[in-house]
Amino acid sequence: MTVRSFSQLGLAEPIQRGLNSRNHTVPTPIQAQAIPRLLAGRDMLGIAQTGTGKTAAFALPILQQLSQAGHNLRAPRALILAPTRELAIQIGEEFRAYGRHLRVRHAVVYGGVSQGPQVAAISRGIDVLVATPGRLLDLMGQGRLRLDAVEFLVLDEADRMLDMGFVRDVRKIVAALPAQRQSLLFSATMPDDVARLAAEILVDPVRVEVTPQATPVERIDQRIYHVDTANKAALLATVLDDPALSRVLVFARTKHRANHVAEKLAKCGIAAAAIHGNKSQGARQRALKRFRAGEARVLVATDIAARGIDVDGITHVINFELPNEPESYVHRIGRTARAGADGIALSFCDRAERGYLRDIERLIRRRLTVIGERPAAIGDGVPGKPRSGGVFPGQPKRRSNRRRRAAVRDRAHVPA
Repeated sequence: MTVRSFSQLGLAEPIQRGLNSRNHTVPTPIQAQAIPRLLAGRDMLGIAQTGTGKTAAFALPILQQLSQAGHNLRAPRALILAPTRELAIQIGEEFRAYGRHLRVRHAVVYGGVSQGPQVAAISRGIDVLVATPGRLLDLMGQGRLRLDAVEFLVLDEADRMLDMGFVRDVRKIVAALPAQRQSLLFSATMPDDVARLAAEILVDPVRVEVTPQATPVERIDQRIYHVDTANKAALLATVLDDPALSRVLVFARTKHRANHVAEKLAKCGIAAAAIHGNKSQGARQRALKRFRAGEARVLVATDIAARGIDVDGITHVINFELPNEPESYVHRIGRTARAGADGIALSFCDRAERGYLRDIERLIRRRLTVIGERPAAIGDGVPGKPRSGGVFPGQPKRRSNRRRRAAVRDRAHVPA
């Protein structure tokens, strides 16, 4: 059966009201495929990037089953593990929104802040616990939390979880759970270590894959500027002169660079905020809140800090620095072109980054559209000759050459 609306999924009326209040009527592909199978009790391996609606794909069936089974507030019955504080908070907000008309309590626990309010929330009794692995293990070690009543386990963004070194923590947490449970694992990519973890945790899972593995969204217009490192900040300011770039996520490789870029933009009169691991949790949340509200037009982020950020209406992603792992490029540009919208990803490539560019183009199996002039050969050690000092957008030189050749043919009446 083709699922064309949430009303076909048999969700409880309070959940339907939560969906309607957010104007969610048509499920995304992963929701249409996952929800019926999860309601049937299947374990699931979901391969999906951020922006595909995967949080609702697991939150809705969990809320449905919790609402039907009554309450058991002595310990959480659903556990969702997330790699970052931002993602954990976002998942908690989704559970709150979809379960607002249900008597289902939830709490979010993560490090970097006082554990007091988190412990208090747990002690009052909860049905759903969203957690980062480190803080969860701390609370378990203190005897503040029991997991012997967990019926639903979700590992979200498992590939990033392993990249950040949480595999041992995850295994310790899973060992504390009841053997009889429904388990879900979601990942944007499926490297061997994630596949091994899935085999350990899941029992006869159904596999749901909504995008090709490690392939960027086809709707994204991907362009690249070849520019010297010293000219990148000027190029960014010039690009941002266009008001069409109304909500922009800029990526840097390091915390220092993220701060530097945000400060440069602020001096140019462009409202910008930075988010990275050295920022306090409060500062990160304030920056994200400003970006969501439109008070900051630009959010400058590192990869780890940005993972899990889900902000609607991002018009452009700009790679101020190319990532040294091509898979990170896929994750970065996936922040735009959400919910059926188109998006644009711009990348700045200096001479030292041409090897990274080759790896990215090999992974995505396409060449990025060059703005300005392409160096004679990427990786041949020949510096590019940027147009207008290397900072201003322009037509690719090869297009001008084609036009000149066409004009010559027209004058000579030579067929193309």
